[in-house]
Amino acid sequence: MDINVAKTFLEIVKTGSFGGAASNLNLTQTAVSARIRALEDVLERPVFVRNKAGARLTPEGERFLRFATSLVQVWDRARRAVALPPGHDNVALVGAELSLWNPLLMHWLLWMRREAPGVAINSVIERSDTLMSRVQDGTIDVAVIYGAPHRPGIVTELLFEEKLVLVQTASAGEVLDPGAHVLVDWGGDFLAGYKAAFPDNPSPVVTIDYGPLALEYMIAAGGSGYFRKGFVRSHLESGQLRLVSDAPEFPYSAYLVHSTKSDKGVIDLIRNGFRLAAAITA
Repeated sequence: MDINVAKTFLEIVKTGSFGGAASNLNLTQTAVSARIRALEDVLERPVFVRNKAGARLTPEGERFLRFATSLVQVWDRARRAVALPPGHDNVALVGAELSLWNPLLMHWLLWMRREAPGVAINSVIERSDTLMSRVQDGTIDVAVIYGAPHRPGIVTELLFEEKLVLVQTASAGEVLDPGAHVLVDWGGDFLAGYKAAFPDNPSPVVTIDYGPLALEYMIAAGGSGYFRKGFVRSHLESGQLRLVSDAPEFPYSAYLVHSTKSDKGVIDLIRNGFRLAAAITA
């Protein structure tokens, strides 16, 4: 079977429609439909039911889903293994959120080059939702993200615990100015907790969904905001920032996620490296 047929099948499952799959794969809907017809001819069973809402799997399609995932994973790993340079016998595909690349991912990369020189590395930086999807479809082995949601077929392991703490610039007054608060979008759980803790605060003037940018802005403009304690530790030690006493703290832990179908040997190696990298980072 053409591996592109399996990839097309999985893309329809992910997007929920033939049109969405066609757009993501840069194909026409006619081409996508032809690939699925070819698949159904081989299986002698329908795999999708199409309607106005999109496409849903038939019972036969549900059963084929896990095999399609395995087919694509095995093919991609085989393709990468064949292309490895001399002296390398395996490849580790790892993704992380942007805010985790330095220093965590950097420590892991250095550890891998030192402890596993025969393993080639392919690392990517993506948003957490994209990383979760890539773990599910087998295009990466492991992702390290904050606040990992639970999904079928995905193993979620706590890597290290982190706290979001309220800090303010040294130039700010002792009394918090809600108008100078920079709201960092740390996800739905944090936003719900923040609103419950500060119900009388006005809507923020500035909201930023990337912590490092928010911190740089807050330091330049003055004010307050919630940030990962480890990330602002050096600023607290230098006196550039100070903790707001008695302010609530919110959990924001990092997780290592991988598919239940992933190669155990590769996962064990990656996990060991990340646990040591996390210890160094902490």
